[in-house]
Amino acid sequence: MDCPDAHALADFYRRLLEWEVKLSEPDWVLLKCPDGGVGLSFQSEPDYQPPVWPERPEQQQKMLHLDIRVDDLETAGAYAVAMGATRAEVQPQDDVCVFFDPAGHPFCLFLH
Repeated sequence: MDCPDAHALADFYRRLLEWEVKLSEPDWVLLKCPDGGVGLSFQSEPDYQPPVWPERPEQQQKMLHLDIRVDDLETAGAYAVAMGATRAEVQPQDDVCVFFDPAGHPFCLFLH
């Protein structure tokens, strides 16, 4: 994930997902799920522009969209905000909640 500060964004997702830092360089961080499998990489990009949500023509589009399955939207949403996320004003569905990470990438919490 491109962002202004790889270490800051990786720290947000490390705390949110309870994942581990596997590799860390000055402008790049790799997180891995402790159970194995999936990982996320973060790269500092000086010219990073956050995406606009909902998408609008001629504006920065999202580069990725993480969907995170949860058991309770209210509890998980409060936790995400406590970790540094922001709840989006536009919410397209009742069983999904859109948030922005500290770099402005949208991500969704959705019910199991």
